[in-house]
Amino acid sequence: MQYEEYESKVRVFHRERVERFHFNFSLVNQIHREGEYIHDKSTNTFFENCTIRNTVFYNTDLWEDKFKDCKMENTTFLHPKKGCHLNFLEENDIVIYMVSFLGSLAVLPGNIPLLCGSMLASAACTFLLLLSFSQGAVICWQCLFYGTSVAAWNGLQVISVELYPSAKSFIFAKFIGITKIVPIFLAFASLVCGGLVALKLPETREKILQ
Repeated sequence: MQYEEYESKVRVFHRERVERFHFNFSLVNQIHREGEYIHDKSTNTFFENCTIRNTVFYNTDLWEDKFKDCKMENTTFLHPKKGCHLNFLEENDIVIYMVSFLGSLAVLPGNIPLLCGSMLASAACTFLLLLSFSQGAVICWQCLFYGTSVAAWNGLQVISVELYPSAKSFIFAKFIGITKIVPIFLAFASLVCGGLVALKLPETREKILQ
């Protein structure tokens, strides 16, 4: 009975040529004979419990791992397309996303509680360095210190801008309303001075720091 039920649901495709087609569905209980799949794309597509015979997959993203419980006979995969990273599971994916998440936490909008909390946390990390007697503990507290201190600096920058009255914070806009020469000259002069002063800094590349 199970075999007859299976046979009734099987679909047979003979010498099918599928070109530049976008698969967005899975294929189950099918038999493909002497077919050609050329320049095809797929989205969440799998072949399940299928039989593939004398079939060519040319320049498609239908890789062998998309065939589940399938019987492959004389099947060829030529010039497969490179898959998207989201189609694969990498061992360090969680670490990458966790680092990005922690980096996003470090640039939260600044306010008084965040500034106060991050500075107190940085102070606590500094004090706990005195109680650390192993290299691993010192590195751990240093990492926490840098993470909390970055949030403090970002909060300080935001708060310092918000403390000034709006009339004083738009001084460049007022100059532009009168003349463009003054703000452009100030920006040009500051950038030139900064570039010339940077030339006086000592070169540390490929040198052993003492």
